[in-house]
Amino acid sequence: MTTYAELTTQILNYTETSTDVLTSTITDDFIEHTENRVLREADLDVFKSHQSSTLTASNPFVSLPGGSSPDPTSLSTIRTVHIWPASGTATRTFLEQKDLSYMNEYWPNRTSTSTPKYWSWWDHNTIYVAPTPDSAYNVELGITRLPTRLSSSNTTSWLGNNAPALLLYGCLAEAFKFLKGPAEMLQLYEQSYQRAIQGLAIEQQGRHRRDEYMQGELRIPLQQEQKSTGG
Repeated sequence: MTTYAELTTQILNYTETSTDVLTSTITDDFIEHTENRVLREADLDVFKSHQSSTLTASNPFVSLPGGSSPDPTSLSTIRTVHIWPASGTATRTFLEQKDLSYMNEYWPNRTSTSTPKYWSWWDHNTIYVAPTPDSAYNVELGITRLPTRLSSSNTTSWLGNNAPALLLYGCLAEAFKFLKGPAEMLQLYEQSYQRAIQGLAIEQQGRHRRDEYMQGELRIPLQQEQKSTGG
């Protein structure tokens, strides 16, 4: 377990610097960058959640629940979007994510309606579906939440409690890049980070053996142990 104060002290000690060089603003950036990196590279169940919303007929836009929240401060990404008719059959349809250019080419006339097949981001708290819905639909969003940030006002976090070495090595890699320190030290902490995140990914994978469609693909390749062969 690592608290905010302990982590910032470790960063200063390992880099042999003081707060005159690495101010709290700078070390806070190291922590935030590392937290974001871990979230991108390890698909952790603890940050997964579901949100409900609705689609109305002839309106291709879905506001994320709460209007402006979740927003970039609490929502990392949308993993899945499922819809089903608001009345009648409850059969769910999985919407495939596309970019906005594809959506505009695929369904250029938004006044034309049908069952939605695709979705894309429209802005930070709105998604856009195509075709434009022909009736009202319920929407279930599988999301990944951003973890509560480790900070002077929030002194503990899930990563600090469960993956303190990973958090430290990531911050040290950030620190040595910032300080333009010795290349071998940057390499050391980057390798240590990679080993730690591999361990976290393997631990996560071991909690539940499911197929890729249910679990989602790991975003980092797991290193395979090499077996020695006898002569």
